[in-house]
Amino acid sequence: MSAAPNRDSPPRESGVAAGSGVARPRVVIVGGGFGGIEAARALARAPVDVTLVDRHNYHCFQPLLYQVATAALSPAEIAWPIRSVVRRQPNLTVLMATATGVDADARRVFVGEHALPYDYLALATGATHSYFGHDEWAPFAPGLKQIDDATDIRRKLLLAFERAEWEDDEAERRRLLTFIIVGAGPTGVELAGAIAEVARQALPADFRRIDARMARVCLIEAGPRILPSLPENLSSYAARSLAAMGVEIMTATRVTDCDARGVETEQAGRIDAGVVVWAAGVVSSPAAQWIGVEKDRAGRALVGPDLSVPGRPEIFIIGDAAAVAGSDGRMVPGVAPAAKQMGRYVGRLVAARVSKTAAPAPFCYRHSGDLATIGRKAAVVKLGRFQLTGFVGWLFWGVAHIYFLIGIRNRFVVAFSWFWSYLTYQRAARLITGREGPPAPGRSSSA
Repeated sequence: MSAAPNRDSPPRESGVAAGSGVARPRVVIVGGGFGGIEAARALARAPVDVTLVDRHNYHCFQPLLYQVATAALSPAEIAWPIRSVVRRQPNLTVLMATATGVDADARRVFVGEHALPYDYLALATGATHSYFGHDEWAPFAPGLKQIDDATDIRRKLLLAFERAEWEDDEAERRRLLTFIIVGAGPTGVELAGAIAEVARQALPADFRRIDARMARVCLIEAGPRILPSLPENLSSYAARSLAAMGVEIMTATRVTDCDARGVETEQAGRIDAGVVVWAAGVVSSPAAQWIGVEKDRAGRALVGPDLSVPGRPEIFIIGDAAAVAGSDGRMVPGVAPAAKQMGRYVGRLVAARVSKTAAPAPFCYRHSGDLATIGRKAAVVKLGRFQLTGFVGWLFWGVAHIYFLIGIRNRFVVAFSWFWSYLTYQRAARLITGREGPPAPGRSSSA
């Protein structure tokens, strides 16, 4: 860690209110996801200077990343430059940089070789893929948390079909056209359904030497059923819908090894595959480690009822990096609505402290419901006691996601893309990008 900021420290609002000559509290927010953006917006009218740090220059709508990975949407349709999102907020400075640690005693955030001082700190650093102690599997089974992950999976998926078109060996062709998704939560279920649609609806007319409809899509889940967070009747409906689309569901099946040519499972043995995608679990960012706070098994920092770190009332942790119990005693889930509510709460709490007004009551999570889509005409929705399935559920899922997109243009573009795909069965973003070139004629290579 750096000892102190140097003369080359990145610029920020100086901590002096423009034209007033009066020092204002400095708020540093690390992370430009749902929680970080909401915290910044909640401080728009507070007498503070805010610095928002993120390693990317964009805010990504993660619930639709799987649609980028399966060529239904392009990255620009679900991501927006952070600076444009908050450009009307004069008390906010955005820095594109990677935070590497925190000196809680000196109240500084380390950003590369620089240090940013703070009076209040909000860590909204999110989570990443968990391979349950087998990080060596990561190169062979990418997860889905960022735009780069989605475009990488899209490239692997489409290249598998291109390589199969060249392949003469039938066994190798079958391997290339086998797609494995490990983990049957909402992301895994949505990926499995979308990949099955790509193979059976979007691609068959485009290839001459292979029948894309013969692709094998396997959804592997270590637990007894898919979508374990939903009621059993909705889980069963999702399983039946996926099976009707040709997805093989393997529950109570544990992956024991993963390599460039497939996976080993304890129950079903070896399954060779052209593409493996990991959707089995997440682990928190090192925020808890940075400040030396107690954490749970997933690495999330145990925070107080006001989302502050015990003994550090000026430090808050929000979103996927925080472990806090809801009013029902259960842990708040790591979903976008929870992160947004946490961010909004912390912003309002800091604003109240600075203004010396009454602080809001302890954080109370309001669950917005559970949704997962299963292909082009089916979804499962649970809103309290209210449940939807089938086409009506799919319409509700689509409207809900479009509503939460940022900007009228993006809402219109995504709605039109979905409508066009629904009518034509086509995928508008079927681009193979990246440095890896096409397969060589007469031979195949691993995906």
